[in-house]
Amino acid sequence: MRMRRGMFAAACVVLMGCAATSLLADEIPRAAWRRPIGQPLEDAGTSKPALGSGHIDDGYWQGAPVGGFGAGTFSRTFRGDFARWHLQPGVHRYQTVYANQFAMFQKSEDEANGVAKVLFTGHPQGGALKSWSWDYPVGAGEYAALYPKSWFEYKWEKFPANVTVEQFSPILPDNYKETSYPVAVYQWHAENPTKKRVTVSVLLSWTNMLGWLRGNERDFRAASNEGNFNSYHSEKLSDGTMKGVVFERKRAGKELNPWDGQMTIAAMEPSGVEISYVTTFSPGRDGSDVWNSFAKDGTLSNSNAPWLSSGEPLAGAIAVKFTLQAGEKKVIPMVVAWDFPVTEFGSGRKWNRRYTDFYGANGENAWAIARDGLQNARKWSETIDAWQAPYINDESKPQWYRGMLFNELYVFADLGSSWGRPVGADAKTPSTYSFMECFDYPYYETLDVRFYGSMPLVKFWPQIEKQVMREFADTVPQELSQRMIWQWKSDTTGNLTFRTRKTKGAVPHDLGVPAEDPFFQVNQFSWQDTNGWKDLNSKFVLMIYRDYVLTGNKDNEFLRYTWPAVQEALVYLGKFDRDGDGIPDNDGYPDQTYDTWLVSGDSAYSGSLWLASLRAAEEIAKKLGDGKAATQYNELFVKGQKSYIAKLWNGKYFRYDTESEYKDNIQADQLAGQWYADVTGLGDIVPREMRSKALKTVYDYNVMKFANGEMGAVNGITADGTLITSNEQVQEVWTGTTLALAGFMLGEGMKEEAFRTAWGIYHVSYETKGYWFRTPEAWEISGNYRASMYMRPAAIWAMEMTQPPKTTVENRKPVSAATGSAAGVGAK
Repeated sequence: MRMRRGMFAAACVVLMGCAATSLLADEIPRAAWRRPIGQPLEDAGTSKPALGSGHIDDGYWQGAPVGGFGAGTFSRTFRGDFARWHLQPGVHRYQTVYANQFAMFQKSEDEANGVAKVLFTGHPQGGALKSWSWDYPVGAGEYAALYPKSWFEYKWEKFPANVTVEQFSPILPDNYKETSYPVAVYQWHAENPTKKRVTVSVLLSWTNMLGWLRGNERDFRAASNEGNFNSYHSEKLSDGTMKGVVFERKRAGKELNPWDGQMTIAAMEPSGVEISYVTTFSPGRDGSDVWNSFAKDGTLSNSNAPWLSSGEPLAGAIAVKFTLQAGEKKVIPMVVAWDFPVTEFGSGRKWNRRYTDFYGANGENAWAIARDGLQNARKWSETIDAWQAPYINDESKPQWYRGMLFNELYVFADLGSSWGRPVGADAKTPSTYSFMECFDYPYYETLDVRFYGSMPLVKFWPQIEKQVMREFADTVPQELSQRMIWQWKSDTTGNLTFRTRKTKGAVPHDLGVPAEDPFFQVNQFSWQDTNGWKDLNSKFVLMIYRDYVLTGNKDNEFLRYTWPAVQEALVYLGKFDRDGDGIPDNDGYPDQTYDTWLVSGDSAYSGSLWLASLRAAEEIAKKLGDGKAATQYNELFVKGQKSYIAKLWNGKYFRYDTESEYKDNIQADQLAGQWYADVTGLGDIVPREMRSKALKTVYDYNVMKFANGEMGAVNGITADGTLITSNEQVQEVWTGTTLALAGFMLGEGMKEEAFRTAWGIYHVSYETKGYWFRTPEAWEISGNYRASMYMRPAAIWAMEMTQPPKTTVENRKPVSAATGSAAGVGAK
């Protein structure tokens, strides 16, 4: 159903909980990604077989998640079932909970009986809920997604009314309150296109999942139901009566565990709407105590008998019933809210979630959260629409791209995000936000990856982004002397080899893992010894300067806070320049983000990052009035740039490195430093003519000679266009680096090449292999992937951030030849 503003203008349009008003979400945006409800995908991609069964592969049924930053998330697949659960930071669970369902009843006044159907194209196994009418017809409608919104548009011939549900949480730009809320809004847009009255009822059933968040398994095998109970609640409000079911659990005391709290399902009952309920039923039995009455007339029995679980699962349900006159429309919001205020990481440290700053941390506030969801549904929906409109309505850009922009933002809530402060911490302590690299590599804020994937944070949530970088700055002077295994070295040599956890001056790879003590114990990544990585320190400096420039070029306090760490990081990295040519030397192991790809000597990737970071440090020094440091960084840049060009430029591209077996290969990401220089207005790291030739070579070879240009940019390829198969990562396409490359191309005036390059990622993810809402880090030429639900693909926003704000370019003076610049250093 397409719901257009102005149609049926004379019809009564009712928003439940509000007075008569215009219809919300009058049309599903054309930029939204779409798929027929429940339609299988032929030849879907899978994880690489060599990765083993432990590598996450949940299949292609995914849908857009709901839930705020750090609040916990879950998602409803495009089949209609609730299956993916990220309710605890760092814990991925994938299991359909069959009692968590929407169902619909419709009856036309000229029909003797109505029709009721569960809105899920599947059904449970065995006898559970067997009285319910399952198996909604595949293809009877369409699923659409434009995160943070998604829709189910139901088109079944047995339903006389057109009904669409709009699903979202209040993920709002530059908002640090509602964006943290643990609430999902489901707005039911119903329209009667017939000449007869139609009665519609929507049922929402839910399982009491208190006690289900124990353990770290990837399903609910550790769920505990003992002590669970449900209760009916109602509250008179100015715009109707709020009614619903609250799911609770007996507690041993006031100190909460991560599985303690509440969940709520609720709706508003204004005039002309009837809410009925079943407070408790058994999801393991046939479900007739719910379904018989609902299928008869769209109502439930209003049973509220007490029931305390002795181990059996419990569920509850509400039904919202209303009648549509001929041509009438109504909008009916329902909500699911949850209040699990405490999270606990592996070491035992407990944290209060961010939303508890606004609701309290006693775990008894799900009803209040649900109330806010119902009363603010319209406002939140319109705010999301206003945010998205300039991007999705920009007809100068491809429609597939405009939708993908927003659909790749799901990671900031869904990727194990954590946002809050330790239990007992001073309320003035800034909240710590973090999201993970992925669930297969569960590292918080992996710095070499967030270099790409954090672009939307600085654009839409800059306060969060700057706080993350302050936390990284705090770690730079730390020495963490614990002895930990160096896995790659141990595997390749056959000898057990160790690393120091973190060396003073080294920027850590990550801020920790959920299984240990994140944000206190950093740099947990043991695959490589990242103390010797040649990209981390440079990327840290570049992100500091990026965050300053892209937030208005005014936050000198942010620069002052991070300046000591910037200086120390560059001194540390500079010590790896063993031959004195001005470029830190790679040490013959994978000492950068491509962590299985050997690199030795001077390298294009790490070298370009180093040069750009020197320019960034020079500009920071000028902003802070440190002329001596500015001169020093300029001199280092000039020396390094001369060596970089002399050793790596071959007339067509910058060679991978100077000493390894891959030295003459073409790396797609060779000029990552110049990309950041373009974004932040640092000028020419290498001359324009060279980078234009290099980008053209990358496009001609890494993009177009790989899978006919239909899969993105392969990381490395030989000078004659031969695919390299001797190393896993060389022959992979990395989704995030490809999208960053597309942004780089766009900024350099290569519009056609940029969108063709980025389209390869869309084509594989959203059209051929089924990686929507689980976009992986990488795939090989077969299309099989590695590391789903990955941080880096959010780099698509680099295509909207190709240059600094105009004032930054105007205010920055070019570095003149008189100060020792070379090869066009300075303003473009």
